[in-house]
Amino acid sequence: LVPVRVSCIAFLFIFLWPVAALSTIGRRAQPTKPAKNWRRLAQPTLKFLFQVTFFLAGFLVKVKGKKATRDEARIFVAAPHSSFFDAIACVVAGLPSVVSASQNVNIPVAGKFLLSTQPVLVTRDDPNSRKTTREEILKRVTSNRQWPQILIFPEGVCTNRSCLVTFKLGAFSPGVPVQPVLLRYPNPLDTVTWTWQGFTGFQACMLTLSQPFTRVEVEFMPVYIPNVQEKKDPVLFANTVRIIMANALGVPVTDHTYEDCRLMISAGNLQLPMEAGLVEFTKISQNLKLDWDNIHQCLDKYAEIAVASKGGKIGIEEFANYLKLPISKPLQQLFALFDRNNDGTIDFREYVIGLTVLCNPVNTEKILQMSFKLFDLDKDGFITEQELAAILRAAFGVPDLDVSTL
Repeated sequence: LVPVRVSCIAFLFIFLWPVAALSTIGRRAQPTKPAKNWRRLAQPTLKFLFQVTFFLAGFLVKVKGKKATRDEARIFVAAPHSSFFDAIACVVAGLPSVVSASQNVNIPVAGKFLLSTQPVLVTRDDPNSRKTTREEILKRVTSNRQWPQILIFPEGVCTNRSCLVTFKLGAFSPGVPVQPVLLRYPNPLDTVTWTWQGFTGFQACMLTLSQPFTRVEVEFMPVYIPNVQEKKDPVLFANTVRIIMANALGVPVTDHTYEDCRLMISAGNLQLPMEAGLVEFTKISQNLKLDWDNIHQCLDKYAEIAVASKGGKIGIEEFANYLKLPISKPLQQLFALFDRNNDGTIDFREYVIGLTVLCNPVNTEKILQMSFKLFDLDKDGFITEQELAAILRAAFGVPDLDVSTL
């Protein structure tokens, strides 16, 4: 089956690519205004060709529910996100704009297809990208211009569909109605899942193409209209929609995030154990409603405070003062994570390292540079074994370790 299907799909791409290229010629990767009418004429043709492509690949698609119009909901939120094959939800939804990693536009052939949807592009290792993405989504969904609807996978990472992880807030920050879209793959053998541990993309593709057919269910749930409180609190809005979707899927929810996965991947690459400390750190920080965009800008200031303390301990009053937050239960819980001796004091340097990890989860080198800077008090380019142990504990969740054996 695989050679026949690959040959048929390759032949179809001879027609697909020129149509996508024509609709994007002269367009910026991140458009500032909607495509003109003549460009939009290509959308029905692209949708039909994509439908044929998935059919040739052996996908049998069952659609439930009714797709909302742009006036009813300008954002689709699709979950669970487990594979690149989830792109079928975009086809079923009529090729709306998608939120995608910026590097995907450079993929041969597929990049043109992505650009044809007028995407919102995210640069994951850019600390300002999160804010820019939210602003772009807000601009489009509140504009009177004829922007297409936006489809977002709010989990922001591929999972194995056993639960719904924490939703990112980009789809919910505008406070507008959203339409949840459920994805199911009711097959005896799971060949489509593509996660950070498991089949490679190539293996998943070959295994799926080798099946007689692959069933997919795409369900459009009723549009969810946020109440006044949810419009003001995107975290509440996101969690409410996530619970509704999880109940419909019959799966639990978990507070893990894309960043947690990156933390564990980094620890695995360094052959270090990963404890629950940093995951708990994320949860408590969310309860405090810390704005990571602002926190990132404050890192250098926090680092200066930490260096000036020369490893001295601070109490919760000073901690609250540094963060400009009132003393509350979540703040006390955050403080307790770093109060290792239960003596009411912490090393502020370890907190700054924790923030660096959360703000730069994909940049291990930057994390280590910041950590070394904080502990190299005499600026001679060397640290002690005890200080190295403190860095490993704060940056990667490593418990007390005999670093002399490393």
